[in-house]
Amino acid sequence: MAADLKTEIAQAVQARRNFAIISHPDAGKTTLTEKLLLYGGAIHEAGAVKARRSQRHATSDWMEMEQQRGISITSTVLQFDYDGYQINLLDTPGHQDFSEDTYRTLAAADNAVMLIDAAKGLEPQTRKLFEVCQMRSLPIFTFVNKLDRPGREALELMDEIEQELGLQTYAVNWPIGMGDRFQGVYDRRRQEIHLFERSEHGKRAARETVWKIDDPAVQDLIDPALYAQLLEELELLEELGADLDLAQVHRGKMTPIFFGSAMTNFGVELFLEAFLDYALKPNAYHSNLGDIDPTYESFTGFVFKLQANMDPKHRDRVAFIRVCSGKFEKDMTVQHTRTGKTIRLSRPQKLFAQGRESIVDAYPGDIIGLNNPGMFAIGDTIFQGKKVEFDGIPCFSPELFAYLRNPNPSKFKQFQKGMTELREEGAVQVMYSLDESKREPILAAVGQLQLDVVQFRLQNEYGVETRLEILPYTVARWVQEGWSALEAVGRIFSALTVKDSWGRPVLLFKNTWNVQQLLGDHPDLALAAIAPVASGLQPVSV
Repeated sequence: MAADLKTEIAQAVQARRNFAIISHPDAGKTTLTEKLLLYGGAIHEAGAVKARRSQRHATSDWMEMEQQRGISITSTVLQFDYDGYQINLLDTPGHQDFSEDTYRTLAAADNAVMLIDAAKGLEPQTRKLFEVCQMRSLPIFTFVNKLDRPGREALELMDEIEQELGLQTYAVNWPIGMGDRFQGVYDRRRQEIHLFERSEHGKRAARETVWKIDDPAVQDLIDPALYAQLLEELELLEELGADLDLAQVHRGKMTPIFFGSAMTNFGVELFLEAFLDYALKPNAYHSNLGDIDPTYESFTGFVFKLQANMDPKHRDRVAFIRVCSGKFEKDMTVQHTRTGKTIRLSRPQKLFAQGRESIVDAYPGDIIGLNNPGMFAIGDTIFQGKKVEFDGIPCFSPELFAYLRNPNPSKFKQFQKGMTELREEGAVQVMYSLDESKREPILAAVGQLQLDVVQFRLQNEYGVETRLEILPYTVARWVQEGWSALEAVGRIFSALTVKDSWGRPVLLFKNTWNVQQLLGDHPDLALAAIAPVASGLQPVSV
């Protein structure tokens, strides 16, 4: 690699920050996303998500069903510049039924922002997503939200994070009051008090005044009791709190904590500025060749998400590619690891929710969109130079199963096309009966909302009305050694044998007791709750 190109890539890596936001539903994730875009200059007025369609919809929630229900269903990518950095914000679904989509998105992230409701603290979905972050040793930054409403004490919330998640905490800023008495935050980095004015319900960047903590005027602006409490708590933090250790932060062992209110903009810009200083730059990815550093001489990337019909007018399919190393250039030719084919990467796009614009180059940490006419699958690697294959993205055990029936034979082609595309983008897992008389696909989901989305999208995007027939199973286990191992066992009465999208055997059980019973009868049978990565396999036709 020419020295000047290597320097160019190294400089681009230094200027990039990539992160995903994780939270429990209703913690304010979409609102925080909007406000980060607002301060980044990517939008000029924030639109909070509301269920009523008459309201202006949030930028990150572009799917019609998201706008109707006021929740995030799909993960999206939002790229913008701020203070010399290029930021790749990977917005993820908050609803637990879409945790697998969130997991795939976290596979493309270098950092995670954990959003917590100040009144509720840690919630079940937040804990689950935290475990996923720990699996990847992601740095975790915590934003405690909704301080403009009554909530729990800041020290209590920090203690909960330390006790339940095993993370050291470091408060980067500190709240002044809470609820109706919330007046701003103290920035420990610069030793400044930021007082905010509420304006237009947080639609535009907040006006703020900044004061040194020892400025006599501050005591006239802040309630005396709140000022005394602030000084007392800051002294406590300095004496008993841990020092900030960025090495521990980058290993996912310490979390910097920020307090604020996304709805009213309190503390949002302070969080963004500190995050850019503390966050991990684009990192190495593990492959068959070992860890691939961002400055590795050749271009590499992997597919972490597929999305159909982002532009309903054109019925397109877009593959989301994380650039892992080297420099991406428009019209470059790459190798496709799974198929061995050579691909020309034309019409690459910069993504911004549903909006897109053409790009000519990209660097490690960037996310690019490529039109996908059926070439890519989730987890695919593309590369130049020596053959590389990154670790795949596994499927998790679903808990809800249903035959999906198409009652209108004249819509067979549309049904087949819709199911193929939704399966490829990971909207739901798809399995198939071994009984040839039952040709309908079996949808395998984490929760009911996933099934609702599939039916809605088939109707809305492909014009196909469908019916569900729920099956009496709640557990799926993959047979690790394949069909030969299953044949050696003989007929199984406590489970239904099906095949997954890659033609591999899967056993569906009514409950975990049935799983244990089968393993007790056949101790040599190896079952897995997480599907093995489908390296080199071609998907079954719908």
